[in-house]
Amino acid sequence: MTDVELPGQIRIVDDVPRTFARLVAELTPTSLALSGGELAHRCYAALRRETIAWSVVDVYFSDERVVPLESDDSNEGMARRILLDEAQPRAVHSMVAAGADVYDDLIRSAPTIDIVHLGLGPDGHTASLFPGTSAVDEKERLVVENADDLHPHRRITFTFPAIARTSLAVVTVEGEEKRDPIRRIRAGEDLPGARIRARQVLWIGDHAALGAD
Repeated sequence: MTDVELPGQIRIVDDVPRTFARLVAELTPTSLALSGGELAHRCYAALRRETIAWSVVDVYFSDERVVPLESDDSNEGMARRILLDEAQPRAVHSMVAAGADVYDDLIRSAPTIDIVHLGLGPDGHTASLFPGTSAVDEKERLVVENADDLHPHRRITFTFPAIARTSLAVVTVEGEEKRDPIRRIRAGEDLPGARIRARQVLWIGDHAALGAD
């Protein structure tokens, strides 16, 4: 791993999902906060193949769309179908079922989350912290509702203070579409992804996303 201009450390790999899954297995967490998206889908499919003591793991979500679990747009629904229904962790803490206020109380009172999994959108957003929205600048709350005109569905999301409370934030990125927001963060632009902080931050990506220009 090499220090770069991104907030944290960087690891360039050939297989992002496999690297993510092996890292989680090696760290033996008792709590995870999961995300959504196509890359997360493949990360959790890879995680299913690792040996993990799921019976001691609490699963949270770093953000969620306010849609039914059966929807293809549900992060929780995806994680359940791909991983959690088979893994049977100790608890799955649903964001949509709880709502932002209750989830805020839950995260505030819970032990430190071991790993939060995040992604990075082409516009530089992470979790559901979209550029120009008030949630990006939230300083007190740990979980809020958020939305903008560019992304469908109302969202519930961790704020940056919630992410900062976690032991390790793992940001996975892949492909040419992520090169531009990465470049902009490296150039000093104040995109949401540039504000990721935790006790440790690790970016895992392929060369297309994280390699030097």
